[in-house]
Amino acid sequence: MTAAEPGPDRPGDTRRCIIGAVLRIIGRDGVAAVTNRRIAKEAGVSLGSVTYHFATQHDLLRESLLRFVDEETRRFTALADDSRLDRIGLAEAAALVGQVAGGTEFDSEHIAPFELYVQAGRDERLRTAAAECFAAYDRLAARILTALGVADAERLAGTVVALVAGQQLRRLATGSSAADLVDALLLLAKGAAPSGTSAPPRTPAPSGTSVPPPPGPVSPAGR
Repeated sequence: MTAAEPGPDRPGDTRRCIIGAVLRIIGRDGVAAVTNRRIAKEAGVSLGSVTYHFATQHDLLRESLLRFVDEETRRFTALADDSRLDRIGLAEAAALVGQVAGGTEFDSEHIAPFELYVQAGRDERLRTAAAECFAAYDRLAARILTALGVADAERLAGTVVALVAGQQLRRLATGSSAADLVDALLLLAKGAAPSGTSAPPRTPAPSGTSVPPPPGPVSPAGR
């Protein structure tokens, strides 16, 4: 929503508009650019609405990070359910992740989480929220790995999340395609494949996966 559009009518809508505005501002200009006046203008709400719903900037940043991850993990959970991962192999799953990653535009709202994770390194008050976000990704990764028949899925989940996040950051910084992410996932899958199965073949990233600049991490924290 922009300032030119009509404002939200319900408190829940107002909070969502404010959070969306915060993510866009952070994604475009960084955390330092977040001010109540700029949020109000970006969200199309009154200045009083911003301070009514969020007493401090810390509250704004924390809720924005948690809301983004919640929505991202919900989206990827639905995708995993629709894909029936228990019926496909590791190579197909890796290719699917590459396709999703490559099709995710690095718009300002997807760049913002990277900024917020770095900010959590500076502001320990955000670290609990950041930890909750990565825990949500870990749970989702463990669920997917378990469906794929990977042994010790919970222990491996954090490594998979770190790999995806790191490769996405690299894509954001370099403008590269999702092919490297697929290759990295396949390399990891070779060591994680259930005993007695052959190593998955190298699977190229689907065509058309190169996009401009983010993510965050995977789309929920079950909040």
